[in-house]
Amino acid sequence: MQRRHSILTMGAAGAALALGLTACAPGASPGGDAEEPAEQGEITTDISDLGDITLTVWDQEVRGGQNEQIEQLNAAFEEKYPNVTIDRNSQAFDDLATTLRLAITDDDAPDVVQANNGRNTMGAFVEAGQLRALDDYAEAYGWGDRYSESILQYSTYSDDATVFGDGSLYGLPQVGEVVGIFYSKSKLDELGLEVPADWAAFDEALQTAKDAGETPMQLGNIEQWPGLHVFGPLQGAYVPADQIVDLGLGNPGASWTTPENEEAAAHIQGWVEDGFFNEGVNGTDYDAAWQDLAAGEGVFLIGGSWLAADLEDAMGDDVGFFVPALEDGTKATTGGTGLPFAITSGSENPDAAAAYIDFLTSDEAMGILAETGNLPVNDTASHAPDGGVQAEVFTEFGEVTESGAVLPYLDYATPTFADTMGQALQDLLDGRSTPAEFTEQLETDYAEFTG
Repeated sequence: MQRRHSILTMGAAGAALALGLTACAPGASPGGDAEEPAEQGEITTDISDLGDITLTVWDQEVRGGQNEQIEQLNAAFEEKYPNVTIDRNSQAFDDLATTLRLAITDDDAPDVVQANNGRNTMGAFVEAGQLRALDDYAEAYGWGDRYSESILQYSTYSDDATVFGDGSLYGLPQVGEVVGIFYSKSKLDELGLEVPADWAAFDEALQTAKDAGETPMQLGNIEQWPGLHVFGPLQGAYVPADQIVDLGLGNPGASWTTPENEEAAAHIQGWVEDGFFNEGVNGTDYDAAWQDLAAGEGVFLIGGSWLAADLEDAMGDDVGFFVPALEDGTKATTGGTGLPFAITSGSENPDAAAAYIDFLTSDEAMGILAETGNLPVNDTASHAPDGGVQAEVFTEFGEVTESGAVLPYLDYATPTFADTMGQALQDLLDGRSTPAEFTEQLETDYAEFTG
């Protein structure tokens, strides 16, 4: 998937963090303790005279529109630079997360990789000195003008990776992401329902669908991370955005063991108890769940904008997308950016790698992303389509980022939080734990790390 796989924060959340790009500074030593930053060598942005180069790229752009955009851009890059050949290794998100850890330590490491922003992936690679700091290239290419600080901070770490959101830049994302609720328009018509305006109306719609014999909501959580994308938006209805930012980034100052977090946990557990999900959510594959919605089984599915292109291909004009409003009328939901493209410390072609990342994130690339059904992270409004689910995704992304709060992916928090929360949510959904036990389990991991 597209991460999910990546974070804009506005309002209170945006004020909580600020970007601070330092001068050229590579990561820590492979032993884990940070070394004194060393000077990067001379760089060039003109790679046409570097001789024949094979650039090895590992990405997770495997789904329809994702794969289409990267293939188009790769071909255009090779046409622009005939001396560069791209050797692409594309894997599904979960497969890449497994294989990349070993590949990045190899003597023949890839040049460019997509690395999840979180502490357990990008943070771990930075701490081990396996990713190259990009501050010199950011200055040379003007990435600070292209990207807002609120986006760049989520690919930013201190040299020893203890601080997330401040330090050196280690990657650039292509796409924006927003988690919301997909639905079948024809099903809502049959049920006599309007698009729910807020979470209370959404609960009422789920009950109406259940009473009519429909599967109200699809969820495939066998991989564990999809459940985080259901809990995260719901948490935003109970917990202030600045607290969620601290929890999501593993920064001290917040707590999981609060009444608000317990209420959010009780709400999602109540959805299971009320029969609002498909049977066996923890044994259902992620792709199978959205494919079931596309096949007419179910009314709603909480998921990320990266599903929009595939759902539109399968459902046409029948698929819609919305983000429920909070009590004050604003919107807060999980989202941010796709997995950033980073340069490994072992790359023998860092200049070509940087030129490639610059090309993938250029203004022209944003247009290609939009044309292939993706959500450009930059200049989003100007690329919005005229209609269809993509127009709704673009609208919701703009509204959340401009007047609401885009909340961090919760698995960013600690190096082990993806596993901790993934298992804790499965236990909660299966009724093996109470909301209080759920929040206590998360607090143990979070508190140990921030302490």
